[in-house]
Amino acid sequence: MSKPISDYALIGDTHSCALIARDGSIDWLCWPRHDSPALFVKLLDDVRGGACTVAFDGPAGSARRYLPDTNILETTFTTETGRARLVDLMPVNPPSPEPDEGPDGESESRLIRLLTCEQGRVSGAFRVRPTFDYARRPCTPLVEGGSVLFEAGEWRVRVNAQACPTLAGDAAEIRFDLAEGETAYLVLTHGEDQDEACIEDFAGARRRLETTADYWRRWSARSTYRGAYRDAVMRSALCLKLLTYSPSGGIVAAATAGLPEAVPGNRNYDYRFTWMRDASFTVTAFVMLGYVREASEFLRFLRERDGTFGRETRLMYGIAGDMPPEEELSHLAGWNGVGPVVIGNLAEHQDQHDIYGELLRALCVFLEAVDYDPPEKVNDRLPEVLDNLTARAIRHRHDADHGIWELRTGPRQQVHTKAMIWVALRDAARIARNIAGVPEAKIAEWERIAAEIRSEYLERGWSAEKQAYVGAYDSHHLDAAVLRVALFGALDPREPRMRATLAAIEHELGVGDLIYRYRMEDGLEGDEGTFTACAFWRVGCLALDGRTGEAKAAFERLIARCNDVGLLAEEIDPASGAQRGNTPQGFSHMALINAALRLEDSIARFGADERPESAARSAAE
Repeated sequence: MSKPISDYALIGDTHSCALIARDGSIDWLCWPRHDSPALFVKLLDDVRGGACTVAFDGPAGSARRYLPDTNILETTFTTETGRARLVDLMPVNPPSPEPDEGPDGESESRLIRLLTCEQGRVSGAFRVRPTFDYARRPCTPLVEGGSVLFEAGEWRVRVNAQACPTLAGDAAEIRFDLAEGETAYLVLTHGEDQDEACIEDFAGARRRLETTADYWRRWSARSTYRGAYRDAVMRSALCLKLLTYSPSGGIVAAATAGLPEAVPGNRNYDYRFTWMRDASFTVTAFVMLGYVREASEFLRFLRERDGTFGRETRLMYGIAGDMPPEEELSHLAGWNGVGPVVIGNLAEHQDQHDIYGELLRALCVFLEAVDYDPPEKVNDRLPEVLDNLTARAIRHRHDADHGIWELRTGPRQQVHTKAMIWVALRDAARIARNIAGVPEAKIAEWERIAAEIRSEYLERGWSAEKQAYVGAYDSHHLDAAVLRVALFGALDPREPRMRATLAAIEHELGVGDLIYRYRMEDGLEGDEGTFTACAFWRVGCLALDGRTGEAKAAFERLIARCNDVGLLAEEIDPASGAQRGNTPQGFSHMALINAALRLEDSIARFGADERPESAARSAAE
């Protein structure tokens, strides 16, 4: 039986990530990058998948938290004989001075576990069993001096510890027996020779803990957010930072692959790549919190990976190279037996024309944050970027596409896409009026075509039958993506038709505060959960309509659905409340951040609407 998806916390070093369960087991780890083949894959197969576990003699319970303003995990275990604190981190070494561009931290491809007895006496063992290449590559551990080396072709992991590791079959085992005040350490290092890999003593591990904690605390201190939801907002920001790949500036959509959106079903995809939409939305979240450097780094990623200045910008990218082909890992059982586990993602071949709006919206927010005085490498080709992206948006304005949800039933005339093409032209014109090099006649032409597109989707996207804007022209299916474009100004949340649309979505797609993306045939098996980001979009629409009391109550109930360390997966099962899909999901956390900012801005603008929710809803209707 697999552990609940909400059991997992995330640590990382802005190069790769590890998922750690409540019981202290590291069940997912890809090295040296987010998209590298996993070497701990117990998350997706409880038997075949390797892990790094900790087992106590006489266990009695555990509790955990992140050290304040960091991505360092602290788990406290109680046993029949004492209490111990386990600290897990992946070291980050910031360069000095911090460069204007490029990684703000250097990775060691190392994971450190520090276990300290705080009361009484605790005993037990760490056990390390890597299963390289998603458990497809066998290896034999070898004792070398005071460490154990696991090697399979080009993959190598070394285990160092305060007590010399011993072999137990295909695993390394490290026993501990600690009195109050005593500490044991375990260090995993990827791909290094023995002399370079070794941390010789507790002091070396402790120094890395202090350096890494200082890095994260200084990063958190840069936030400009001072609102009422700091804990949730900053945990989301710290999570998004972990999902960056600092060498290239890319941003992955989630830390995992293969976790199911439907149980049972076949919606088990790989999200360890950079989607233009998700990454652009992350950029806006970063900018709104004062993290302009992170936004600039994503623009570096596009400059270096695209190189066409918008002429050939794609839907998605590998974070450091080409996208791998989609394939099924049939030898893995899948989380809770829900297969097939899929790596790679065929969506890279889809047409999703909303991406021009996504990118231009992010670029507009970034440029306004820096008062249209960006770094030279961003600024020197801006007119060309605007030309290329607007030309593509206009060229595809009448085309059907697969849309934001990557439907595998074929392209449609998506209302969300049309509205985002309007956003692209609106924001391109907005940018152009604040920079040199774009003729006024060209700006006027963008605005003229934008007005035509808006008029079209307002007419053809409206269903008299549903009394709502629907997902596609000539359709009767509702789509929660319509809420998202209202947040960008493509629909007016205070206009009667948009109010009716929100009410229809709440009625047909809603389960309390939770919202399904859609309820129609999509070419896939199983019934998925509600989409977490959609629930936050609803909060944003309520807030922008002045229904701030409803929005505030719904938002606070939603953030209470985060797991015990503040993380959210892609979806939530409305019946059980269980998290579903890949985790933690960047889209969920950026939606949380933007909802918090929009809510607090709306309260400042409209005041706090303290009416009961039912009364506020009746008044809006």
